[in-house]
Parts: sequence; structure tokens; C-alpha cells
Amino acid sequence: MPAFKEGRSNPRKYLEKCLEVIEAREPVVRAWVEINTQEARLAADASTKRYEQGRALSAIDGMPIGIKDLLMTKDMPTRMGSPLYENNFPKQDSACVQALRAAGAVVLGKTVTTELGMSHPGPTTNPFSPEHTPGGSSSGSAAVIGACMVPAAIGTQVVGSVIRPASFCANYALKPTMGALNRGERQGFSQSHIGVHAGSLTDMWRVATEIAKRSGGDPGYPGLFGGPELHAAVRPARLVVMEAQGWSELDADTRSAFEELLSDLSGAGVEIIRRSSHSMVELFERAIGESLEITRDVCAYEMRWSLENLVQQFGGGLSDSLTSRLDIARQMTIDDYRLVLSRREAARTAHALIAHIADAIISPASIGPAPRLDNKGVDSGVVHTTGLPNYNAVTSLLGAPTITIPLLAVGGLPVGIQVVGQQHTDDRVAGISRWIAETIPARSI
Repeated sequence: MPAFKEGRSNPRKYLEKCLEVIEAREPVVRAWVEINTQEARLAADASTKRYEQGRALSAIDGMPIGIKDLLMTKDMPTRMGSPLYENNFPKQDSACVQALRAAGAVVLGKTVTTELGMSHPGPTTNPFSPEHTPGGSSSGSAAVIGACMVPAAIGTQVVGSVIRPASFCANYALKPTMGALNRGERQGFSQSHIGVHAGSLTDMWRVATEIAKRSGGDPGYPGLFGGPELHAAVRPARLVVMEAQGWSELDADTRSAFEELLSDLSGAGVEIIRRSSHSMVELFERAIGESLEITRDVCAYEMRWSLENLVQQFGGGLSDSLTSRLDIARQMTIDDYRLVLSRREAARTAHALIAHIADAIISPASIGPAPRLDNKGVDSGVVHTTGLPNYNAVTSLLGAPTITIPLLAVGGLPVGIQVVGQQHTDDRVAGISRWIAETIPARSI
């Protein structure tokens, strides 16, 4: 971090400022499950000495970071948003946490997740309005960024759990190419991703690359491509507008703000391509037209066995939302699973076929601003009060790199846009996102 290198601050001073913000805002935001202040101060002190000696370990040495409470940390329990895991303390670090510590980052605490990373919410509120959801399942990781508590936090996504809460909490966030960041123990889902929430594109990218440098990607995957520093700004020549399953759900103000943003892009020399003007884009839209249902069934089938074990072990204790997912899984056969996998593969093929048409895809990152905490949202038959993932399920099933940019506000609440690329083009997507963030003015309605 530049201020540390230049001696204008140091990791211990910065950590104390973060702790002051947490003390002031946490009683309302409720984004942390646990904060390990003592160990964080020791880590910050060690980092401060390294900077004084000119031996910083990386570009994120001394950076305080929150860890989603689905990921193991050797010095804190991993409760996974469920009372069934209240006493779960593996005393091990997940691969990405090991990497962060090796890079000198200060692992400050565990951030709130929804129940087992699915739909049932935790106690966290939106940092811009306590009556609204921060999104899920990376609720706490998004909220600590929106509340300016820390510069970066780690999240995970199987359906929409990084990008949607980032949209609601005005984060920059990266959901990388499938398998680009080592999931460690989180490999029970075929489309889960490790992602990064941050207050800037630079911090987002540096955290991601420092993880990749040390822990690589998932077994059998090549890992995250790109240099250690954020890609130079890249003006896209053409962008495809993705409607997916969210277009019909957009409220009038969100659609108006997004259309104004597209107009600004066009005025800056970017050709905007829509499904109505290109047959291959129309084919792509049809292939992703039931992304919610595909991801619902893939997730249900893949988590059935762990849920069955919990039911046998505890005799219950699952929320109605998670129980409904188990009910879906129990009705599925192996042929049903094979069918949804084939539909997912068809969507990926359709996505690859539009690679030559445009530099990237652009869409809203959510169907609007964060709904109220007491909303009754339903996602493909599953109660989903943390916001509907209509624009997120598609990027998860595609395994495509996706970056959220906080460029819109509707009714005083943030709404992000997302830039989506082909697999393994994460660094170029970051460059396009940088150009958009630096060139296109934010819109508020």
C-alpha cells in the first residue's frame, strides 16, 4: 500500500482506524461474526516492522481483510451461518487464507454469511440503509466494504453470492473465471467460486493476484491469469447487453439509469449490441434463459448428501429455505442431474460463440437496489429474501469472469453494473472495467 511504503502511515495505525470505524458502525450493520483484534494487532505490528526495514512481502502486506465465514481460519471458528456449526473450529486455514497470511495481509475477522451460503439470511443490514438487505450469501463481506470498515474482504459465489451483494453495497468485486482461485475445502459445488470484494479496483485485483500467486487455482485448473497490477484501462470497441432473466424484473428507475449509462458508453465510442440486432446474441440469450432453474437444480443435487448428513446428525435445524432445496434434491435422479449439466454446457457453448462479436458483456449486477429485509422474494420456488439472483446465476453457470462496478444509485441505494468476459480473460475484463469506471459518470435516480 503506497502510504505504508512512503511512511505516511503504517499497518498498525491503519488497522486502528479500521477498528474505530467498526466500533462506530458494527452495532447497526452487524457484518462480523468474530473479530480477532489481538492477533490482527500482532500481524499489523509485524507488517509495520517489515515496511520499516524495506522488506514488505507483497502489495497487500498490512492490509486488513475480512474472511467470509464459510472459509476456514485457524485462529477463529467457522460457523457457516448455521446453529448446527456453532462449535465448529477446524483450526486450519483455507487455501486462500493461507495465501493471504503468506502475503502479509492482516486477517481481521470472519464476516457474516447466510445459512451454509444459501438463501436464509444472517443478521447483517445494508450499510446504506438498515431496513434493507446487504444481499447474500456474502452478506458481511459486502457490508464491511460498503461501510468502509476494511479495504477488502473475501466472498464466495455459487449462484450470485459475490456480485449481487456487491451491487447492493457499492463494492467493486471480482467473481473470477471458474477455478481461478483455489477454493480449498469449498469444492463440493461444481460452480462455486472464491471472489474478492473491495473499495477499489486496484485493491480488488491485488488481493486476487496475491492469492493466485501463492495458492493457485483449483486442482486441475490453470489459475488466475494476469499481472500483479491492475490492467491498464481498455476502451471496448463493442459490448453486448445481456438481458438474461432479469430484464423483465427491472424496475423503471433502474432500467432508466442503465439505459442512460449505455447512452454514455455509446457517446464514448462503444458500439452497443443487443439481442434484437444480432442472431448469435439472441441464441445466447435463449441458452441462458433458464439459468436460475439450472443453478437451482445443480446446487440442490450437489448439496443433497451433506444436508442429509446434517438431518441425520441433528434431526433438523435447517431453515425452511434450505429444507426446500433438500426437497428438490430428493426428487432428482441422476438423469435429471445429467440433463441440467448438459443445459449448462449448452449455455457455455453459446457464450463462447459470441466471443468474436464483442469485447465483453454488460448488464445490471442486480435487478434493482437492495430489497427491504422483510421482503418475500422467491427464486425458482425457493424463498430468497437477500435479493433475486436473476443477473448472477448466468455468470456462475458460465464460469465467466465478472466484475461489479458501483455506477448507479436508485432511490438513494446503490445498484452496480457488471462486466462479463470469456473464461480466463479476467485481466482484460479488469481493464475494461477500469476504463468504464474512469470514463463513464455515475448515475443517480
